[in-house]
Order: sequence, then C-alpha cells, then structure tokens
Amino acid sequence: MKKTLSLLIAFIMAFTMFAGCGSNTSGSKKIVVGATPVPHAEILAIAKEILAEKGYELEIKEYTDYVQPNLALQSGDLDANFFQHITYLNDFNAEQNTDLVSIAAIHYEPLGIYPGKAKSLDELKDGAQVAVPNDTTNEARALRLLESAGLIKVDPNAGFKATVKDITENPKNLKIIEIEAAQLVRSLNDVDIAVINGNYAIQGGLNVMTDALAMEEKDSAAASSYANVLVVRKGDENREDLKALAEALQSDKVKEFIEETYKGAVVPLF
Repeated sequence: MKKTLSLLIAFIMAFTMFAGCGSNTSGSKKIVVGATPVPHAEILAIAKEILAEKGYELEIKEYTDYVQPNLALQSGDLDANFFQHITYLNDFNAEQNTDLVSIAAIHYEPLGIYPGKAKSLDELKDGAQVAVPNDTTNEARALRLLESAGLIKVDPNAGFKATVKDITENPKNLKIIEIEAAQLVRSLNDVDIAVINGNYAIQGGLNVMTDALAMEEKDSAAASSYANVLVVRKGDENREDLKALAEALQSDKVKEFIEETYKGAVVPLF
C-alpha cells in the first residue's frame, strides 16, 4: 500500500511539474509590444490576427512619447517595440547607452510641412514662426525638408544631427521653434507652419498627401534613412516568436491594410 501511495505521489508531482512546464510554454507565446497609437498600434492590430492563427497572443501597450517605449524594452517590460525610425534608434542607443536592434523595416512615414497661420509657403513673411520636432534626428530631418522647400540652407556636414545652429542661410529670418513632436499638431494655430512627423500628423487628422504644403518624396534618401522598424533587445533577434511577429508585420495582409487605410501617408517598405 505504501509503495502504491509513494508511486501515486511521485506521479502527481511529475504531472504537476509537466503541467507547470506547459503553462510556461503557453506563457512564452505571449508577445508584449510597445507602440505609439497611430499608425503603429493600428498596424499591430492586423498583425495580431495573423499571429493568433499561429498560436501567439500579441499584447499591444500604447505610448505617447518617443522615450519610454525604448526604456521599457531595455528593462525587459516589453518583448519588442514598434514606433521609431532607424536613425532615431541609432541616436537613442548612442545617447542612452541602450542595446536595442532592428529586426525588420516595416514602413516609411513622409514628413510634411503643414499650414498654420500661413496657408502657403509663399505667404511666409519675414520672421515667420516655424515649429519643428525637438528631438535630434527628427529636427535634422525637418530642417532638411525646409531646405528642400527652398526656405533655408543647412550645413551638409551636420548630417543627422543638424540643429538651428547649422542653418547657413535663412533669407526670410524664419524663427525655428523646437517643440516636442507629440505637441506639434496642437501648435499649428500658434505658428505660421509646422514640420510634423507622420504618426502624429495622422493622429491629429492630417494626411501628408492632401494637407501638407510640402513633403518628403517616397523615393528620396529619407525613405531608407527613416524607415520605421521593429526593435528588440540585442540577443533576441532569433527568438521564434519575434521572428513570427516580423513576418506578420511584413505580410500581404498588413501591406494591403497600410495602403488602403493611410492613402500614401504611410508607405510599406516590403
């Protein structure tokens, strides 16, 4: 009897351990991704459907800034994030001593110059106020767009770190106002024009194809320099769940969703 009882206990313990391993395996199929609401979280929602068919659960955590999603990923609170372009990622790693890497380029959001008090670039008066993003890489990008529109000239040696100090010619004495990217749409009524990131423009009800006075061309160098990427911690590049997420984001279903939903304001890169 004692032998039978001992065997029964051993069996129960073994079964419990096996069941526990099963729970862990199931838990490992949950992928937690940080994203800005538009368009990234919306795109992830389509990928979520694809991943569900493969047995993965995708949890999307939304952030409204460009700093916390990277810090949360570095600390292990997220498995991946999807909100930034590759140039911003490289700059963030250098400044914050983080170790994050891109595993897939998903799309490109053309930067646009939007009308505020001035309804056209020709209306800009001497000393007009121009709002631009205040983070390093996006400010440089904004200045390059203003340059391509013929409004200023920027020192070519400044590269992706150009600031107002690198403006070499400013014939209209434009006053460049540096504002947090998330606040640019709200600032439109207070400035003459604003250079706004694609995701915040869309979130604010603007479309670069129909509302912008000027925009980056999709075949320009900016398309590759500012590709929006899926980011993970270094060392996680070959995790099967994250590779499945990358595949889902680069699927035909996601491409069709991007093209039909954003009408050129978001451009697939796959």
